[in-house]
Amino acid sequence: MYRTIICGIGMGPRQTASRLLRRAAALMDEGGSIVVMHVIENIPRHHLTELPEEFETTAIVDAEKKLASLCKELGIPAMIEVRIGVAASLLVSRAREKSADLILVSSHVTDITDYVFSSIVDKVVRHAGCSVLIDRRPDRAQEGSASPAEDAALL
Repeated sequence: MYRTIICGIGMGPRQTASRLLRRAAALMDEGGSIVVMHVIENIPRHHLTELPEEFETTAIVDAEKKLASLCKELGIPAMIEVRIGVAASLLVSRAREKSADLILVSSHVTDITDYVFSSIVDKVVRHAGCSVLIDRRPDRAQEGSASPAEDAALL
């Protein structure tokens, strides 16, 4: 169905990341590619003095390892990209650079920050030059009860 898929994986549960990766693999054309992106949001410079110098590097390496491990565990070949910046902008620009056919992202429970700042998903939908698929988190009843280890944050 899709030749190149950008799969945006945030800091949600591992279960959500697994579901997104499986969906991307199911939607990918034979010979297609999946780019798994995780974006570590910019940290205001005045907060950086409170963090260790190697914070950004460590966070990138840690996220890359976790995503690579999950892809390997699921048997899904993907290119892993972890960047620092503004998530919506980086997802949209990477999709444009790769001539992606689809951006796959997951929704979350809306909170006050979404109303004040708009959500990443909203921004991706408004600015993407390709199709965007929003994966909605099913209820626990639909998905079955997850163990605490499975439901722990991936990143």
